[in-house]
Amino acid sequence: MDITARISVDGLGGDFAPQVVCEGVSLALQRDDALQVTLTGPTDALEALARTLPDDQRARLTLHPTTEVITMAEHPANAMRTKKDSSLVVAARLVKDGEADGFFSAGSTGACLAAGTLIVGRIPGVMRPAIATIFPGKRPTVFLDTGANADVKPEYLLQFAQMGATYAQAVLDVEKPRVALLNIGEEDTKGSKLAQESFACLDAARACNSEKFDYIGNVEGRDLLAGAADVVVTDGFTGNVTLKTLEGASSFILGQLKEALMASTLSKLAALGLKGQLGGLKDRLNPDRYGGAPLLGVRGLVCIGHGSSSAEAIAAGILTTAKAVRGQVVADIAAQVTQAAQVTQAQQAAPAAPDTPDTP
Repeated sequence: MDITARISVDGLGGDFAPQVVCEGVSLALQRDDALQVTLTGPTDALEALARTLPDDQRARLTLHPTTEVITMAEHPANAMRTKKDSSLVVAARLVKDGEADGFFSAGSTGACLAAGTLIVGRIPGVMRPAIATIFPGKRPTVFLDTGANADVKPEYLLQFAQMGATYAQAVLDVEKPRVALLNIGEEDTKGSKLAQESFACLDAARACNSEKFDYIGNVEGRDLLAGAADVVVTDGFTGNVTLKTLEGASSFILGQLKEALMASTLSKLAALGLKGQLGGLKDRLNPDRYGGAPLLGVRGLVCIGHGSSSAEAIAAGILTTAKAVRGQVVADIAAQVTQAAQVTQAQQAAPAAPDTPDTP
């Protein structure tokens, strides 16, 4: 039997909330018998959902009425301070207070980031939390950072690698993830000054992290969907542009393919013959498969869904959050950061090797 996972859900997060969120919660409860959900939002919407659930699911749902909502247009930090009884803030506070193991929201990304860092709080030793997105290519790839940190330092990217590898182990079931740095070439001399220094930083830390992941060097943008690595790290600006570009390209190509297959009777017959293969392709590229991107580096699981999430995507996001909770992602990241700090301190405290005279 699975370990119980307690997830708080922002009932007003997303373009189609609260209806779609409630539907997603219902689907998640159906698919995970050990899932417990605390749903925050307006009383009428919460009670309407509760009435539709069978007794076994209703027993695992807690309703937490709230009176305020944070909209996409609001300034995230200001909203955190002024709307203490909003559905998102309350969902995050449940994690901080130990009443939930993680929270999911398809609301404002900025507000979720603020809630994660200001309310849930960073793991001690984590320099910058990062948003991790799973690319559904030839094989799933954890890609981070996709928007939390526009400017980074090499040591941030090293921590991103450590956190991304921990997440890949827990959610993708990869025993020893292959970790790479996104760059414009495979050679260690390629790229910007940041890229070259980051390569050197990751390479220097290879021995200390060898039990957790395998650092394989640089990969290029064309490698992201080819399964060249299990985890790819970059700065949040580059990561967000890359993510949006791939989303747009995928949507455009699938749209053009659909138009071509529906253009004539002959092409429609061909599409019918390829139905199984096309369905498999669609499932593999489906962005709703995991349903959300976690903010790694905070004291609880914080998972951010897309604003236009469907009920299926909401359910997937909740279930992914629960899987990460059971995989002890937060505890493993905390342990790895602590271990890395101890190694650094030991290296700094070690006496320098004495100079040896040249041998004649």
